[in-house]
Amino acid sequence: MLSEQRKTHLLELLRRDGRVVAKTVAADLGISEDSIRRDLRELAEAGLARRVYGGALPMDAAEVPFAERGEVEPASKARVARAALVLIEPGMTIALDAGTTSMAIARILPRGARLTIATPSPHVAIAAAEHSDARVVLLGGELGRHSMVSGGALALEAISRIGADRLLLGASGVHPDHGVTTDDPDDAAVKRALAAASRETYLVVSSEKLGARAQHPVLSLDDLAGLVVDPADRDDLDPRLRHYAVPDA
Repeated sequence: MLSEQRKTHLLELLRRDGRVVAKTVAADLGISEDSIRRDLRELAEAGLARRVYGGALPMDAAEVPFAERGEVEPASKARVARAALVLIEPGMTIALDAGTTSMAIARILPRGARLTIATPSPHVAIAAAEHSDARVVLLGGELGRHSMVSGGALALEAISRIGADRLLLGASGVHPDHGVTTDDPDDAAVKRALAAASRETYLVVSSEKLGARAQHPVLSLDDLAGLVVDPADRDDLDPRLRHYAVPDA
């Protein structure tokens, strides 16, 4: 199969399945994973796909409804959430970003820890209130219909006043060369504001985000205090990302 035929096949898989797993496609086609990765890299450079760890996702991932995003790598997100608990200490104010990994964290917050959770996500706020005894601060603003995150001037004003000890930040991707990125420019502004209002920022990312690059930059790797990943991914991390990985995660 020629390269252009493979790319057409990969785009069809993205449309049909919503993702491409390089290892699986290589086995199905009887070719090397390197060939598939090269095709995916070229599709990403052409703006037709978004590279992620082990494969690719469609470029319009930001438009995927919140509930559907929760179905991507749920086991990995649960393991990342458990690993992130080491960063949540009694009495802290934790800024918890929006997203499905943050939802997983909100559902397992420790009780009796005198926590304050500040978040721009109604979903995350409700989960934290239902599953913990933390004081929950919902950072208001205009609600994005697809992202389900508060944004705009009102949200940025509220965020600037939270004074969080730590931010647990989500993202669409983290890449050793391009840092932390997301699919939406307004979401990127909210994430930067959360980081500016927090003493430390830790990125929490599940498997499909590792090595991925989205359109809008958020922070450089040097802006992070650390990177919390699925323990199952640690050995396969790019050495430049492994350098930032939280040791106890």
